[in-house]
Amino acid sequence: MKSWTPRSAAAAVALSAAVVGVAAPAGPASASVVERPQTLAADNPARNGPYAYTSTTVSDAATPGFGAATIYYPTSTTGTVGGVAISPGFTETQSAISWFGPRLASHGFVVITFNTNSGLDSPDSRGAQLLAALDYLTGSSAVKAKVDPSRLAVMGHSMGGGGTLAAAKSRPSLKAAIPLAPWHTDKTWPEVTTPTLIVGAENDTIAPVADHAEPFYTSLPANAEHAYLELNNASHSATNSDNPATSVQSVSWLKHFVNGDTSYDSYLCPGPAPSSTVEEYRSTCPF
Repeated sequence: MKSWTPRSAAAAVALSAAVVGVAAPAGPASASVVERPQTLAADNPARNGPYAYTSTTVSDAATPGFGAATIYYPTSTTGTVGGVAISPGFTETQSAISWFGPRLASHGFVVITFNTNSGLDSPDSRGAQLLAALDYLTGSSAVKAKVDPSRLAVMGHSMGGGGTLAAAKSRPSLKAAIPLAPWHTDKTWPEVTTPTLIVGAENDTIAPVADHAEPFYTSLPANAEHAYLELNNASHSATNSDNPATSVQSVSWLKHFVNGDTSYDSYLCPGPAPSSTVEEYRSTCPF
């Protein structure tokens, strides 16, 4: 497994002083008290970040348009932060993508993972549920005051990844989309203008990259920012547990496109070289 480390000496020195789960000093807030902390450049995005975080559960009866959910949120940030909704795949529950909750919350995002209305829901239905989860997060959740409704993103695995593309197509105001081993019967997405990072798995037999992730990527419009990460020697479920390569690119993608934080750009451009964990990486760099 390739070991990911920050790419500057200054970042490495700052990282050595950080303790996971303990708050780091926040960067200055903008005039609208929206936090875009530059201090997080010292983080290693393959691991949890410096923000303390906690979580709260939401019952199925309390969620409008989707199933039971868990909200992960940083407790040591100031101002408002970006929000991310994450959908599981076909027959999966939120446990399949739950590791993203602590990872992203500790890097300064509010995250909602959820069960879908049915394990058999279509990708388009999952896309609608992703948007419903964001609306709940910003509109009536217990942490709505922490979330900047103008800085929202969607993620999802398998059919949830297809749903991620459907959500981005439906709501172009989203700041970022990250489909993970995505599956959808629609192979072309020229309508998606949201900055999109697609993660595929080389040995995926459920959503083979040649039939799903790759044509999805190549169909995205040339004038929209997008990237493609293919995991080396990986299966369809590779992103259902802590995956460092996926973590690095996902955190960096959200930092750049949701937070406007360019201090993570060295992870995105030129991006990772082929290795024991990365088969290939393509992008529309420079962003």
